[in-house]
Amino acid sequence: MIDNNLKACREELEMTQEELGYVFGVSKNTVSGWENAHDTMPFNKLMKFCNLYDYSLDYVCGFTRRNTKYGKFSTNKQKIGKRLKELRIKLNLSQQALADDCNFSQATYSTYETGKFLINTITIYTICKNYKISMDWLVGRKSSPKIDK
Repeated sequence: MIDNNLKACREELEMTQEELGYVFGVSKNTVSGWENAHDTMPFNKLMKFCNLYDYSLDYVCGFTRRNTKYGKFSTNKQKIGKRLKELRIKLNLSQQALADDCNFSQATYSTYETGKFLINTITIYTICKNYKISMDWLVGRKSSPKIDK
């Protein structure tokens, strides 16, 4: 993830990389990779982080400068798929056109839109960045698709 706020969040929580790694069952080096955008935090871990410490996905991923506390949420790949389809239709795009815009395959995108698989971090980040859409909206945490600056 580019321009993420994970390090700032961890420091605000007064946690070390090692302590955060313990929470997720990963090494300090893995956390460092996430914070420095050398690696991407898996989406299920990103959502767990936001749930545990009451951060918005948009804030942690660097889409907004202020954290909005939405409370706990559960991962629902069907709900995310429904929102992806809603977005794609609103943009008047085919699955192929959206996939081409975001540099991933239509077949992969289709598995997310149909709710067959949980979307990965890079894919949801790319969609949100390209179309200026709230990641919190895509997962069903808020009602507006706009990113709150």
